[in-house]
Amino acid sequence: MGQARLPVIVGFGGINGAGRASSHHAYRRLVHDALPEAIRTRTLSALARLMGVDAAAAQEEYLLAHTLIRRVEPQHFNPDAVGWNQRLTARASSGPLMLRLRRQQLPAVLPAGWQLVPVGSDEVDVTIAEPLDLLLPTVRDFEVKAAGQLPSGFDPGTLYASRNHPRGLQMMIYAASDALQSIGIPWEQIQQRVPADQISVYAGSAMGQLDAAGAGGMLRARHNGQRVTSKFCPLSLAEMPADFVNAYVLGSMGATGATLGACASFLYNLRQGIEDIRSGRARVVFIGSAEAPVNPEVMDGYAAMGALATDKGLRELDGSSTADHRRACRPFAENCGFTIAESAQMIVLFDDALAVELGATVFGAATDVFVNADGYKKSISGPGVGNYITMAKATAATRALLGESMLRRGGLVQAHGTGTPQNRTSESRILSETAKAFGISAWPVAALKCYLGHSLGSASGDQVTATLGIWADGVIPGITTIDALAEDVCRENLNFVLRHQAVDPAEQAYAIINSKGFGGNNASATLLSPTVAAKMLRARHGARAWQEWQQRNEGILQRQREYDDASIDGRVAPTYRFDFGVLGDGDIQHSAESMRVGEYVIDLNLNNPYADMCE
Repeated sequence: MGQARLPVIVGFGGINGAGRASSHHAYRRLVHDALPEAIRTRTLSALARLMGVDAAAAQEEYLLAHTLIRRVEPQHFNPDAVGWNQRLTARASSGPLMLRLRRQQLPAVLPAGWQLVPVGSDEVDVTIAEPLDLLLPTVRDFEVKAAGQLPSGFDPGTLYASRNHPRGLQMMIYAASDALQSIGIPWEQIQQRVPADQISVYAGSAMGQLDAAGAGGMLRARHNGQRVTSKFCPLSLAEMPADFVNAYVLGSMGATGATLGACASFLYNLRQGIEDIRSGRARVVFIGSAEAPVNPEVMDGYAAMGALATDKGLRELDGSSTADHRRACRPFAENCGFTIAESAQMIVLFDDALAVELGATVFGAATDVFVNADGYKKSISGPGVGNYITMAKATAATRALLGESMLRRGGLVQAHGTGTPQNRTSESRILSETAKAFGISAWPVAALKCYLGHSLGSASGDQVTATLGIWADGVIPGITTIDALAEDVCRENLNFVLRHQAVDPAEQAYAIINSKGFGGNNASATLLSPTVAAKMLRARHGARAWQEWQQRNEGILQRQREYDDASIDGRVAPTYRFDFGVLGDGDIQHSAESMRVGEYVIDLNLNNPYADMCE
């Protein structure tokens, strides 16, 4: 059996409440006060560009206050006055109920008991003998007022010809473009080197597109007396983020799709990408997720489950008359629910040979994702045993790669850490039991949702891209929204990082990304640091090949810096290629051995994996 190819992380991008993911800017917003002044200043400049603020005049206080978790802003909705329709029954106080309507307002089918008397050419008087059921547009106070939102003023739809795309798809275009350009290698050069059918894209939305431009608009249009458009239905599909990346960013013709696992969806897709690279089915894989759930309808659903932190709950936790929205999410502490968030994240994987050949920057490696269900459940949303299995397997896989010593001293756990009472007890126990079983005495545990909120299917994407930042800058973000761990949190063999913790990036070997989803969807991923990944690449490809990689990488590092400079200066627009290079029947030529699709050649000489079973 041949050697398994190593999936190397060579690019990443995205947008969440902390800002732009590439060049580690979003991560650096999390640990802003623990970084050198020059790095802080550059990240603030990146934020100012996103937020449409003059970087020279921007005040640090404003930029920081209008990122991460905060009170829901008007660009989403007013939580003090959320629109809804109150049902009521109207009847006349004496005699029949009478209305005057314009003829064009009359329903196509008149309700029983309506009598019409013409009034001129345009109006009629309507006499209604029976009680009339009405929906009265009004507003209500929304009990959940905090969310993890993109930086104030940032609107991805204004950066390209978005044509009424749902917000999640707008965010995916931005994230995919950011990831693509973060590689530092022209996409055309990669396409010339990699066959068209060996580029995969796996991306989706756990909830689909539920805002007014997607399924939300489709489902409520007729009820609100509006028209259903032809875009509502197709653009609402959960795999549409991958479709958009293929059709408008990459022009990819390889494997595609979305594997959905509720809040673990990003890792489910990462598992697909790793398998494609390891097996040789693909040499380049884009993994992503986009969620835009900061709207009252989606938040209403989670609030009805008692899953979200409400203002009342936050006030009671603090014994205060006001809710602290900045500290709405409190993982592993006394808490009252999670905080919903929006995010789109994407990472790019190359196989190890391609990374060395092209001189790609090595941000790390993704070696394994383990997925297990909970088995029989009492509650579809309650925790179960599946996460014990995924964490144990991810830890065992790390041990097999790095050995006992490095497992025990060189790692980090990115906890799911939602901020709910059930999560703090169940996940802390799982992590504690895992650490104890593998002889890890003080496993560092981070919980990034305290800053970003819970972006559902994109949440583990937030965790992955932030982990790459830890390996670059050497600061683990602390769980700074809490004062202390709750009494019922398991602490044995764990080191919950409550304040920013400096580490030596050269000593960091791995991270385990943990994710739990409704319905019993559990996933845990093993990521290797760039230090470890580089050692593996040198061992496989030899000193000479590695030296050549270093020489090629110098130019790529320069192009990556130039991209970041251009982004901060506002000289870069998202890649969006509508009606560009579209291929049709006339572009296909094929024989029994190969086919040509446009400029790309696809080999049809496939191996028989069941040769030993065939005569």
